Amino acid sequence: MLNGEKRFAIIGAGMSGILCAIKLKEAGHKHITVYEKADRIGGTWRDNRYPGLTCDVPAHAYTYEFAPNPEWSAYLVGGDEIQAYFEKVVDDYGIRPLIRFNSEIAHMEWNGDHWDIETSDGHKDQAHVAIMATGVLHHPKFPDIKGLESFAGKTMHTAQWDVDYSLEGKRIGVIGNGSTGVQMVTKLGKDGHNIVHFQRSPQWMMPYPNFEYSEEDKAKFRASVEAIDAIRYDETYWANIRRFTTGITDIDGPEMQSIEDICRGWLEQSIGDPVLRAKLTPNYRAACKRLIYSYDYYGVAQQPNVETIVCGIREIVPEGVIDNEGVLHKLDVLALATGFHTDRFVRPISVKGLGGRDIEDAWAERCAAYMAISIPDFPNFFLFNGPSSPVGNFSLIDVAERQWSYVEQLLNRVSTSNASGIVASKAAFDDYEARRIAAAKATIFGSGCTSWYLDKTGVPITWPWDYDAFADAMAKPDFDAFDMV
Repeated sequence: MLNGEKRFAIIGAGMSGILCAIKLKEAGHKHITVYEKADRIGGTWRDNRYPGLTCDVPAHAYTYEFAPNPEWSAYLVGGDEIQAYFEKVVDDYGIRPLIRFNSEIAHMEWNGDHWDIETSDGHKDQAHVAIMATGVLHHPKFPDIKGLESFAGKTMHTAQWDVDYSLEGKRIGVIGNGSTGVQMVTKLGKDGHNIVHFQRSPQWMMPYPNFEYSEEDKAKFRASVEAIDAIRYDETYWANIRRFTTGITDIDGPEMQSIEDICRGWLEQSIGDPVLRAKLTPNYRAACKRLIYSYDYYGVAQQPNVETIVCGIREIVPEGVIDNEGVLHKLDVLALATGFHTDRFVRPISVKGLGGRDIEDAWAERCAAYMAISIPDFPNFFLFNGPSSPVGNFSLIDVAERQWSYVEQLLNRVSTSNASGIVASKAAFDDYEARRIAAAKATIFGSGCTSWYLDKTGVPITWPWDYDAFADAMAKPDFDAFDMV
């Protein structure tokens, strides 16, 4: 049994882990350890370094509320700039000494009133509270294509990009057409590289202009946080968020119709060639997959140095890619913009809860958590951006900050009781999941397309209600839904 002040273990030093460490430190807690498997903080912004990497959320909205950044260079910024922001926040708030780098967690087990924790190199620790800020975009997914390993050129997954490798004079094949693939093709195509873009299915795109901030703009931001808040809380931006979150839950309503009209109109007015327009027209509804925000892609796709292939890939050979029409596309580089295993969450960590219950058993059918945060039989085990967290085209920092408010209230409930921990009850979890699954199937994500939002049974692993419902739910927990341990 642990004695004295509560000990906290935060797993992951990405966006959510940094947030939680700062909040715990500010609350006066002294025993906080952040376990990070890599040698730097940053999570997805550390791992992803591919050409064209950009956050499609406005920079001033993709910022901690307590740490505004007047130095953002543009409305939308690149990954390097975001990584630098997180590095600065870590130092400004003095949490770097709390981080144990190169420490991948191998095993966690609940032991009466605390978690026993062991890293892959054998280090052992104990903590009353485990905060799982492990994210979902960190296990690269490689395509199952015949002959992939036979390619004689350079192969790179976008999350394992070799920034020292020169692309000059190379013919590049990009496989994948989510945000990553679109950003990469746009950047490389604009830079004049010869690109062959292999798409399993085209994407609906929403026009989203970008612009740089002038030194005069930045001076205003430095002088007045209100100038930053005018962008962060811009009425048009939030109206678009609410249009989106209402549209995905009311798929035949006016909000979704507006989204579809904008996307279809943008495609039709942007692509003059009817053959290319047909190639780039999806056969599913807008927002069924995550909407792509791009002002430039359609223009780049029409450049003579960019070729679009939508017939699928038959196999990869040493010289390049053979498509399903039998055409060999000779290549020097294969860029795999094929995403991540988004169903891993805390795994591959071995986690055992009350009575030795294994998280693999708890998640045998699907990954799930009550309110996206707590799993029955796993006390004081809190997930950030976990299963059924909101997904979409808005700031996940805002989501994490709201989740922190919820978790903080749970922790305060424990501190004012004689209990060792708190956990969602089985009854509350079952009721939540039944309601969530029924609602999720009726969202646009369940309307008939393949996407990384779907679990292995075809149910979207998403928050299926609108943004305001999420904000309300996070503002005050229903403590009757929790058991004290």
